[in-house]
Amino acid sequence: MFVLAQFGITLISHAWMQVMFVLYVLSPTIASYITLKKNDEVTGIKEWLRNIFNIKNNIIYYLLVVFGVALFYSVRIMLSGLTEMLPFYMFFLMLPITLFGGGMEEAGWRYILQPALNKKYGFILSSVFTGLIWWAWHLPLFLIPGTYQYESFNLWMYIPFILGITFFLGAIHRISGSVFLCILFHTMINAGFEIFISPFIWSGTLITATVMIFVSIITVKVKIKR
Repeated sequence: MFVLAQFGITLISHAWMQVMFVLYVLSPTIASYITLKKNDEVTGIKEWLRNIFNIKNNIIYYLLVVFGVALFYSVRIMLSGLTEMLPFYMFFLMLPITLFGGGMEEAGWRYILQPALNKKYGFILSSVFTGLIWWAWHLPLFLIPGTYQYESFNLWMYIPFILGITFFLGAIHRISGSVFLCILFHTMINAGFEIFISPFIWSGTLITATVMIFVSIITVKVKIKR
């Protein structure tokens, strides 16, 4: 996609490029199924989907997801301001799009990667390692015209941003064991970016990430003590 962009073939100018983009975005999801099936941890696609979309979770954990999304955008908007806000019903209309444009990544990051790292390194280090790997996976998107990262993000500012999100996603999975709740949180966060248009500035990004990390660590510690 990067090479083709040098010849003027981009996501913006050629609709068929979206196919390659979708494959890129779904690569952690595809890798998740292949890895689990190869290691006999799922018998097939049906069991894999049941594990990912298991909605039977304590209502407290659903409230934690909503709280995390509200906390993220409250702190971010308070510190960075709000340049535009679309009608709130658009948030719900965006959810199916952001499910496949981000949420389904959790089948790889939180179903396999972070839990495996957590067993060896503990919650904090596994969150840092997963966040850095996740950031590295996003790197090509900063080079491809038409992507959200290319148009809106600073490459280095993306590190604290993604670490804050990673810690909270890790906390959700650590205390609930649910991949679906991680998918839901990721989907809602991405949908929020389309509704709450706020500039990316260093101070706002750093403080928002710090708050998310702090709340995540406290949440996990409280759960472990209980």
